[in-house]
Amino acid sequence: MKSVALHSLGCKVNRYETDVMGQKLQESGYNIVAFDEKADVYIINTCSVTSIADHKSRQMLHRAKRKNPEAVVVACGCYVETDKEGVKADDSIDLIVGNNKKAEIVGILRDYFDKKEEQTGLKVDKLLGGESMTEINDPAQEYERMELKSMPGHTRAYIKIQDGCNQFCSYCIIPYARGRIRSRDEAEILCEVRKLATDGCREIVLTGIHISSYGLDKGESALLSLLQKLNDIEGIDRIRLSSLEPRIITEEMAEGMAALPKVCPHFHLSLQSGSNDTLKRMNRHYSAEEYAESVRLLRKVYDKPAITTDIIVGFPGETEETFEESRKFAEDIDFYEMHVFKYSPRKGTVAAKMEDQLTDREKTARSNVLLTMTKEQSKRYRESFIGATEKVLWEDFETIDGKEYLIGLTTRYIRIAVPKDKAEELGIKSGDITEHTFNSFLRDDTLLI
Repeated sequence: MKSVALHSLGCKVNRYETDVMGQKLQESGYNIVAFDEKADVYIINTCSVTSIADHKSRQMLHRAKRKNPEAVVVACGCYVETDKEGVKADDSIDLIVGNNKKAEIVGILRDYFDKKEEQTGLKVDKLLGGESMTEINDPAQEYERMELKSMPGHTRAYIKIQDGCNQFCSYCIIPYARGRIRSRDEAEILCEVRKLATDGCREIVLTGIHISSYGLDKGESALLSLLQKLNDIEGIDRIRLSSLEPRIITEEMAEGMAALPKVCPHFHLSLQSGSNDTLKRMNRHYSAEEYAESVRLLRKVYDKPAITTDIIVGFPGETEETFEESRKFAEDIDFYEMHVFKYSPRKGTVAAKMEDQLTDREKTARSNVLLTMTKEQSKRYRESFIGATEKVLWEDFETIDGKEYLIGLTTRYIRIAVPKDKAEELGIKSGDITEHTFNSFLRDDTLLI
């Protein structure tokens, strides 16, 4: 029995795909081990969203080969698609698997080992659809069928509903790595979720490269229709959405989601900048005013929805004035949380060739301003729930300052903790959904009952 260790970098889509690969390998007889253990096969599902992500991907691939020089190191994911020549020239990598071939991992490894018996030093190239970037981005490319059959011991599961992106933001390489939008068949999604519910999963998180486009490749948006059908599945108590484009939040969409009791009032609306000038150069397909209207609609139909976002600072050409516009916009929206990123030039994108690139010092200063703001906004939002009574989905134990706590999440993604002894006294265990009043802070990001 060969052992295999898997590691996922980057987005939730990668995590889902890694879980499916691990499941398929285990079913075929592989022994799944932790990534820091010695294994016969290491599979790294790479990320290429930034040049830093590329660097981290290379680091993990090299770490695996150092861990066991005799192991088969498999590189798959977006880094494979965006730097094919670099990947092929890397002596740490034995096997290359393209983004639309991950479901075939068992057969790919079987072929590799069969051929390895015939000759040594073999590198098998399993890149998606050939060598040219145009073939990878063929709009007719089909959705790769993958299914997560079970998540033993887990209360939450990521569900991939689509792949690819048609937006082509000027800073982003992902459309070239993932191709055009492809939506997963609705029946397959519903079947997968029903199986996971039977296995004890209580919450699902819908994820994809651009889930706001779900259904558009087949004619029209189908996200709300999918949510309505998922809401009817017995055993699933919560449905959470990953990153959404703000323009999908119309009055009809907001009211439609609010009518579904299982949809969590937690929405990650990608912003990137609060300056219209910067948004235009980013090739984002909305204005700051349209974004604010989307937030208004959500706050109209939900009581204190958790609104989170991503913001890039230091984009080429961002002046002190346009940064101040973005900062003021974020202050006015009053997000629950902001994920703040310093712009990093990504080879192969339009933005990497733009003039007026900012220094790292300027980016860091602006990042620090927003990081200070989001810390204050997040604490203020959590404080508003002290004394409130909310349902908590309990997940796992965690040691904080030497004491063990059971950790859970509310529908608005607020972390809640209860001391282990108190949890035992109340009969609370992982997988339970119970209602509690929050009394105080355990630490900045966690409330205590």
